[in-house]
Amino acid sequence: MILDIENNKSLNYPINSIVVTEKIVIKIVYFQISRVGYNCGLDKNNCKKYPDFCIECVKGKIERFGLNVNQNIKITLIDSEEKRIQMFQDLIWQKFLDVLNIKHILLIAKDSGLSIIDYPLSGAGVDLELLTGFIQANINFSESSNVPNNNVGHGTDRQFYEFQYLNFNLLLTNSEFLRICLVLDNKGSDSLKTLVKEFLTDYESRYLDKIGKLVRSGRFDFKNTIDFIIDTFNIKFIFPQVLTHTFLPEILELIKKNPIQKAIIDFAKELLISKKFFFIINLIDEVQKIVNIKANIILYEIYQLIEKGIIVPTTIETAQDIIISFQESQAIRIANNELISPIIANEDAINELKEKAKNMDEEEVKKAIINFIKKAETAEKGLIYKEAQKECEKALYLATGFDLKDDVGRISFMILELDKKIKESELRYALKVGEKSEKKKDYIRAINYYKEGLKILQDPLVFDENETRIKKLEKKIAHIKKHL
Repeated sequence: MILDIENNKSLNYPINSIVVTEKIVIKIVYFQISRVGYNCGLDKNNCKKYPDFCIECVKGKIERFGLNVNQNIKITLIDSEEKRIQMFQDLIWQKFLDVLNIKHILLIAKDSGLSIIDYPLSGAGVDLELLTGFIQANINFSESSNVPNNNVGHGTDRQFYEFQYLNFNLLLTNSEFLRICLVLDNKGSDSLKTLVKEFLTDYESRYLDKIGKLVRSGRFDFKNTIDFIIDTFNIKFIFPQVLTHTFLPEILELIKKNPIQKAIIDFAKELLISKKFFFIINLIDEVQKIVNIKANIILYEIYQLIEKGIIVPTTIETAQDIIISFQESQAIRIANNELISPIIANEDAINELKEKAKNMDEEEVKKAIINFIKKAETAEKGLIYKEAQKECEKALYLATGFDLKDDVGRISFMILELDKKIKESELRYALKVGEKSEKKKDYIRAINYYKEGLKILQDPLVFDENETRIKKLEKKIAHIKKHL
């Protein structure tokens, strides 16, 4: 629909035309609205037009709103609320599967082959230079060869190229100025291909000025377009998630009436006890362990909580900062080849390792790290967390000494998780002894153990967002002090 801004009238000007009036020059923008729901407001049992004339009826009502109804419009009849919800459950689930399939998003200038957006969604380890060379070579071959190419698929109005690259599947397509490449685990679904086509059209329209500058001068700055990519491909589904700090009373009441949403919130809180964030796929797994509900239904309810601002996606960079802050807090000790935990600093095993490491090559070190990690995992399964932490710290000692950065990050995170489990165990013990001492009216002993628990809760590297638990424990200590 085209609107005359000054007179508020519908006009039939061509798309992207320039309208000249006495006062202003207006550059027309045309919008298409997809997936808009419309409730006709009538009871189907009392409607003589249902179901044979529903589509014509709805078209007529849409036109009365001033919207342009053309031959491309698609209207689907959904005759119950249950079917409507099921449709959205399936739609959201497919979006989730599509984004889980994406490992890397690459936007390339079509003529120059210059990469303007390089957005990794996982640590798949794609070499950008090799990948772009591979893409260009294969497209040149596909376009110049007269032999039918089985690697080239065709969409309804735009050609898709599909190639195998290492262990990945590449999905490519072109627009007038740009080329998009998705690095996928598996072949792209029809819904993902449709999304890619829509994205490329929208992206070029939205950022035409930036693309023009790129074509004219070769200079570009597309960093501020990342948010549009994140929104379009639903990448927030795989972001680390946190819970909001504040629950509005009316939202809280709605959650209490929805048992699935309540279970989701409860499990999210449990996950946040041991970590500073959680992932949707882990949350779905936890809920499914207890409640026999299909994953797409759970995801639909999670999506509703995201829309309400209860579950909040945070950036991967923020999650990395949390891990980095842990590593930096230990930086001095690691730099001096000291261990994180003083428990094993003077053990014969670590002293022996220090001596042995002087004559080890990198291959021997990597094998030793794998061996320590296996021992740590076995100990963790047996709930012997301190023993597991010792093995991890041996592995970290070697990884740090040989500057194996990937191993340092991975093992540091393992140690952090084990430290949280140890502290959680110590917290449970302190509170349990405190409660028993309180019942026996041994108030001094109770206060001492409660203070131990308070100290653990106040450690920002172990627990986060524990104001409620801290205040509750502080009140309990203050109450007991009255008996002294």
